[in-house]
Order: sequence, then structure tokens, then C-alpha cells
Amino acid sequence: MKYSAFWILVGSVFTFLQAQEGKINNHIYEGNTEVEAGTLVEAEKSYRKALSLAPEAPTALHNLGNAHFLAEQYEEASQRFFQTQKFSSSKEEKHKAFHNMGNVYMKKKEYQKAVEAYKNALRNNPFDEETRYNYALAKELLENEKPPEEQEQDDNKDQKDQQDQEKEQDQNQDNKEQEGDQENKDEQNPEQEGDQGDETKDEGEPKNEGDQNKKEQEQPNNPPEKQNQAPKKGQLSPQQVQNLLDAMNNQEKKVQDKVNAKKVKGVPVRGKKDW
Repeated sequence: MKYSAFWILVGSVFTFLQAQEGKINNHIYEGNTEVEAGTLVEAEKSYRKALSLAPEAPTALHNLGNAHFLAEQYEEASQRFFQTQKFSSSKEEKHKAFHNMGNVYMKKKEYQKAVEAYKNALRNNPFDEETRYNYALAKELLENEKPPEEQEQDDNKDQKDQQDQEKEQDQNQDNKEQEGDQENKDEQNPEQEGDQGDETKDEGEPKNEGDQNKKEQEQPNNPPEKQNQAPKKGQLSPQQVQNLLDAMNNQEKKVQDKVNAKKVKGVPVRGKKDW
């Protein structure tokens, strides 16, 4: 008997819950119908009846948020969507709640909050194209929302960064060119150092006597004007002239010797010639 009473109680609770769920669904259905008819106030009443029976019913909360959104009651709508994602057990329900929260913030022009809401929606369903589009749009509007002064500062910062980057590239190029010039100098230095070494040796060490004698031998003994030159055609060479002078001197000496000998022998007779 006790077990029979227990099962009767369980059956009664189950029947009650089914009846409650049926009523909740009926109120939600009535609210959806009234939304389609454009009677948003009546729709809100129906959804609230459902929530009075199940305060954490995600479907009733979400649909009530939609009614507030259509009525341009954005603050109330954002609260209902926040409650929806909080009590939802499936990612699909959370994705829809965050997506609609993003729509509310877009209407309120709170683009930073909209970006965060769409981002959370994509975490639960990264393949929804509409959410991806809204997310990109919210980010673009957020950038354009900056005041002119801040945008100018950002532009100046970007320009300065670009100039710094170009300056750094030019500096790197100059360093490379300097390194190339230094390498060329290093390649030429061994020869120059070798030449300098030879010069130092010539200056610091006594010159080789053999090299000095060789240089002296290569130089002519007589100056150019005193060197023997070949006689021109029809002229006697200096040696020939000297030979003639010597011959004449010898001849004159012989004649003088003969005259001196005759003086010793006697006075010549007149009328006769000595020759």
C-alpha cells in the first residue's frame, strides 16, 4: 500500500509538470502569434505568463527579449538576452542570445559591447555567416567611432612608424655598403702593406753596394757633350787632326835639326841654294 501511494504521488507530480509545461508552451505560442500580428504589448503579457510558471525558461526569456527589441526597448531586451544565455544549456541557444545582444548594442551604438557580444556568439557557433558579418561591421564602426583627435594621433603614429621603418632600412643599407667598402679596402691593404714594407726597408737599411755600383756603371763616364761623336761626311775626325799635327811637328823637328847641323859645318856659298 505504501509503495502504491508513492507511485501515485510521483504520477501526480509528473502529470502536474506536464500540465505546467503545456501551459508554458501555450503562453509562448500565444506570444509568438501576437508578435506576428504586431501586438507587442499583448505578446509581452503572454511571455510573462510563461515566465511566471518557469522563471528560467530560456525560450520564454529569449522571445520576450525579441518583443522588447521590436518595441525598441533595448535596455530591457539586453537584460532578457543576457538571462537567456545564462540559463541556456545548449550552445545553439547561447549563440542566438549573444547574437541578439550584439544587435541590441548595435542599435544603441555601443560598438565595443557589440564586438564582444558577437565574439561570444562565434565562440558558440563559429560557422554562422550572419554573426561573422555583424562582428566585422561592429569592429569597423568601432574604429570609425574614434574622435578626430584620436584618429589623427593614430595616423601620425602610423606615419612615424612608417618613417622609422624606412629610416631603419636606409641605415641597414648604408651599413651594408660601408661593410662592402671596408672589405674592398681589406683586400687591397695586403699589397699596400707589402709596398710600404719595401719602402721602409729601403729607407731604414743601407743600400746594397752592388746595386749602387751597378747604377754607376749604367751611367756614362763622360758628360754628353764630351762623348766622341762620329765625324760628318767630308770632315776629319779629331783623332785624324791630332795625327796630322803630330806628323807636322815631327817634320818641323827634322828640318830644324838639319839646319842646326849645317850651321856647325860652315857658312853656305852665295848663289847656291841649300836645296
